[in-house]
Amino acid sequence: MTQPFTEELLDQVGGPAWLTAKRRESLDLFNTLEVPSEAVEAWKYTRVEVDFGQLRPHAKRSRVGDVSQLPASVQKRLEGTDVGAFLVLDGPDVVYQTHLPSDLRDKGVIFTDLRTAVEQHADKVQQYLYSVVPAEVPDDTTIAAPGTTPSKSPDPSEGKFSALAAALWTNGAFVYVPRGVEVELPLGSFRVMSEAGTYTATRTLVVAEENAQVTFIDEQDSEELPGTYAIGAVELVVKDGARVRYVSIQNWGKGVTHIQRQRGDVHRDATLNSLVVTMGGTLSRTEMQSYLRGQGSDSEMLALYFANEDQHFDHYTLQHHAAAHAHSDLLYKGVGDDRSVGVFSGMIKVDLGAQKTDAYQKHRTLMLSSDARNYSVPQLEINANDVRCSHGSTTGPVDQEQLFFLRSRGIRQELAEKMLVTAFLEDVLTRVPLGSVVDYIEGIIAQKVGAA
Repeated sequence: MTQPFTEELLDQVGGPAWLTAKRRESLDLFNTLEVPSEAVEAWKYTRVEVDFGQLRPHAKRSRVGDVSQLPASVQKRLEGTDVGAFLVLDGPDVVYQTHLPSDLRDKGVIFTDLRTAVEQHADKVQQYLYSVVPAEVPDDTTIAAPGTTPSKSPDPSEGKFSALAAALWTNGAFVYVPRGVEVELPLGSFRVMSEAGTYTATRTLVVAEENAQVTFIDEQDSEELPGTYAIGAVELVVKDGARVRYVSIQNWGKGVTHIQRQRGDVHRDATLNSLVVTMGGTLSRTEMQSYLRGQGSDSEMLALYFANEDQHFDHYTLQHHAAAHAHSDLLYKGVGDDRSVGVFSGMIKVDLGAQKTDAYQKHRTLMLSSDARNYSVPQLEINANDVRCSHGSTTGPVDQEQLFFLRSRGIRQELAEKMLVTAFLEDVLTRVPLGSVVDYIEGIIAQKVGAA
């Protein structure tokens, strides 16, 4: 058993009585669970080595009055970002924030940090907080026909880090879009850390009411921070007919362990488009789950990652079809170089009665080094008899003929590899209608192959 955290930490994060009670319940759960081991199927290829007793919370930070006082990496991103309003968090605190245009505020749109939302919009936060990503791991057992064996429930230890995020989150972002309102410009948050040997727990809650529309970009960045942990939870509530686009770009510095559970609750005729980009940190475990609750719901799940040196990237996905006539499409593409490790475990689950399900899952990996490793486990569990589902995974090296062709035209090795990697990832990038996000990703790729 890992050394438990004490309730003294709850006094530091604070909050109203209902939230404190939920935090205490989550902390109790955290202290009873083991860190998931290789014996747990969903964590078979990833082991998090952490002594919780040695961790300390990231130090508090004060607000700054001008963009020029923000970290250089954030300043650079803000020069060409797509977001119309944003907040910046350094560790546990908001250090800078812009405000929504007045016309959106007049329509009832709310965009603020989660701590402020608890104080000023308690009714809405209490209604939705923990409703999509609870402290415990959601029981996504497929509803099967009588007399048949449904899928095995998740191992309780899979909720270890979700329980930590639920108990000790300090801040994050809150977005609420009322019925029928469309937010044209994206909203965003920039999360940074600046103190090694600490942990930060954050939470994002996006709620789009019926027929609403919003895009949220969630970026994470830091310098090299040995022995540092970033724990996160993302809850996306997509009501009937609503459309939500969520983008997560993880570019932490070396030494950071990133663990985040991201889950969407998609209602009738609603659409959730998500993009997960994993480029930074030493160890990253990202879970993306879509629960297709309503008929006609739609989930597009995109991801790209580039692991080099000794990075270890683990992606776990779930497309859970609980209603008929729903559609999901997953495309994950990754690149492995040097001595890196890539892991993909994806599951399509179709419940009894979820007829006319249309679900696709594709994972492809490009290996730039013979020393890099990749593990891919695509899975299907179908309990309806009128569905169209497919899954597949491919892993292969760089085409040497293509590389030779570019080199023979006088293109240096690093630039040639960048061109091939970008071309490999292009079918993901072309499905993202956010110009500055695509430019930023291509810039990180150039740095990874030494062509920047």
